[in-house]
Amino acid sequence: MARTGTPARVLFVCTGNICRSPTAEGVFRHAVASAGLEQKILVDSAGTHGYHVGHPPDRRAQSAAAQRGYDIAGLRARQVTGQDFVEFDYILAMDLDNLSHLEQIAPAQHYGKLGLFMEYGRARQGEEVPDPYYGGAQGFELVLDMAEDAAQGLLQQIKKKLGIP
Repeated sequence: MARTGTPARVLFVCTGNICRSPTAEGVFRHAVASAGLEQKILVDSAGTHGYHVGHPPDRRAQSAAAQRGYDIAGLRARQVTGQDFVEFDYILAMDLDNLSHLEQIAPAQHYGKLGLFMEYGRARQGEEVPDPYYGGAQGFELVLDMAEDAAQGLLQQIKKKLGIP
């Protein structure tokens, strides 16, 4: 967890960083801003693979997010780096495959930072966020539903650890 006086840092991770993790970043960033905690909680996203480095989120993810009031158009895909394990307090994978990949590349002293995003969910606690890339619009809506659910649980957990009511 963040040292006293430093922000908590959250990294969302999926495969290519163009669908699920930027959606989670946008939803969680909005929740953090709505709570007035932008200075206390920093948010980013990345992919386990470099397929789309530098690209914006998938247009379908952007469209679905925009319809719910989340602007993710300015985000750009990047790949997880070794420095991420040092800098972030929470490194949250969208599914078990990406969590396994993170476990393979993370230095042992940072394993405690790794987890599934949906561990913080209420309605779908512990589930995997399915990759909507090869499906239709309903897949992107489901990702948003799941991100909205888990974002609230994650925010409450971080606030508790930071001592914020």
